[in-house]
Amino acid sequence: MPMRISRTPPCVRRSRRPGNSAGCSTCMAPTQGPSRCSDSTPAMPTGTMEAPMVDIERTTTALLEGLFDHKNEAAWSQFDARYRPIVVAFARKLGLSESDANDVAQETVFQFLKEYREGKYDRDRGRLRSWIIGIARFRIAGIYRKKGVKREYRGESAMVTMPNEDECSKLWENERRTVILRMALQELRATTKSHDRTMKAFEMVAINQVPVATVANDLEMTQQEVYLAKSRTAKRLRTIIEKLDETYDENAT
Repeated sequence: MPMRISRTPPCVRRSRRPGNSAGCSTCMAPTQGPSRCSDSTPAMPTGTMEAPMVDIERTTTALLEGLFDHKNEAAWSQFDARYRPIVVAFARKLGLSESDANDVAQETVFQFLKEYREGKYDRDRGRLRSWIIGIARFRIAGIYRKKGVKREYRGESAMVTMPNEDECSKLWENERRTVILRMALQELRATTKSHDRTMKAFEMVAINQVPVATVANDLEMTQQEVYLAKSRTAKRLRTIIEKLDETYDENAT
């Protein structure tokens, strides 16, 4: 029987931190940059980690309206799938362990839902992203304080600096783009036939950086066919990325 969310949201799954690799200029996937939160850039996700599928047709406005209905489990699941991975990545970039980052993410989305249903969020006074970042920063700061006490007890320095709001906003946007790319790849794989060599060729060349000649030999394709497969798949990926990006548009109705 499905879990009801009249009191608390459904239990959410925890995600692992995405891997890093070189990006692909063809599909507009950015390459990895410095680790500083103000100018780092997302990396092409790798591995087989799967996140909950996001409804790419549901806008932020429609999603927020659905959250007011305590029986609308689908709305909660979509909000969780859309924002929790970003909070996890955001917390990880700010130095938290995987376990602590997942705890922060769960506490953040729970607190958001509670405060939202209490009518504490006013869209005319600030962006949804800023509100979520504020909750996450508060939770992360709490962990900083706890870790600081433990370090002082061991005779170590307890100094931990939280980036300012502007730096955190840039970091959030960077992680949002990374999550969108991972979701787009998941959507692309889910809508591609398992025997489709086009998708396989794209993943080998664009994601795993396998030489075109090697891919052509392994998949029994010509090099021209590999290049064409990469181009066609990259175009499909860009379309999905654009649709996913629109789901985070706070002004869309």
